[in-house]
Amino acid sequence: MSIDNKIKVGILGASGYTGADLVRLAAAHPHMELTVLTANSHAGKKYADVYPHLGAMDLPDLIKIEEADWTGLDVIFCGLPHGTTQKIVAGLPKHVKVIDLSADFRLRDTATYQEWYGHEHFAPQLQKQAVYGLSEHYRQEIKAASLVACPGCYPTAALMMLLPLLAAKLLDVSSIIIDAKSGLTGAGRGLKQNTLFAEAGEGLSVYGVAGHRHAPEIEQELSKAQGSEVMVSFTPHLIPMNRGEFVSTYANLTAGASIDDIRQVLSETYQNEPFVRLLAQSAGIGTQYVRGSNQCLLSVHADRVPGRVLLFSTLDNLVKGSSGQALQNMNIMFGFEETLGLMQQPMFP
Repeated sequence: MSIDNKIKVGILGASGYTGADLVRLAAAHPHMELTVLTANSHAGKKYADVYPHLGAMDLPDLIKIEEADWTGLDVIFCGLPHGTTQKIVAGLPKHVKVIDLSADFRLRDTATYQEWYGHEHFAPQLQKQAVYGLSEHYRQEIKAASLVACPGCYPTAALMMLLPLLAAKLLDVSSIIIDAKSGLTGAGRGLKQNTLFAEAGEGLSVYGVAGHRHAPEIEQELSKAQGSEVMVSFTPHLIPMNRGEFVSTYANLTAGASIDDIRQVLSETYQNEPFVRLLAQSAGIGTQYVRGSNQCLLSVHADRVPGRVLLFSTLDNLVKGSSGQALQNMNIMFGFEETLGLMQQPMFP
């Protein structure tokens, strides 16, 4: 860290949606100095030419990764497409901390990674060092980490709700159904037919049926919390809105467990957390209440079916589901106040 108490920061893939949100959040962080911003097709451009809304910031021009000088950097955020980060991270100087927003280091088992991502893991020696970056549940490990693998947006919303409940053995794991919905930015900024306005507008569509790559990530963490192998039904959907994520989870209570037990465990788990909040049963929950913020809201209700519980969680997929959580992890890694740069309240309406 430099003597002025600022850390030198690089963002790889700074022209993507997550990269842009990292830049936006950095504007409110007193200890971040953005010194390297890379892009592919936008290399050579001023950042304001790609994202005019950030034109008031004093930012370096976009460059190609091959042109970057890593020597003066303290930390790098990797917002690159899946499958491209492993080789790049393996070639970085040892002093540079890495916060990866892709899926390249999330799965601890490299064979599972190969099965779901269709190619070998290119840095298995680094996988052993990687810490799963679900901030509220891996805080101590993140503090000592040099490589943090930030969770996907769907897993973040689902795991915030489910991890404490499985650790307390309150849910029948064989009954868990995760019904997830995301705004279109979750698909990235690249051109894809299913995210074109004419294709996605005024409609709701399912994708990745019984085969979405976030499933093994969710199951990895739930199995750890449960102490035995867990498999869930997970189905994602696209909703024609820019950002936001809403996860509805349905499950049976274990024998002797109650809704009050569910609420008590969640309340005790998150009572001192600045970004995760259990709502009163009478409160409404929706993506409009987290937009632009690093918050994750939780809501619990009894189903009409006896012994069944309805669990709802929502977050902004680009903030708590991606860039905000990455910045939260950076704060933990460097010993800053965890909320620095992240106290923007939700934009409503």
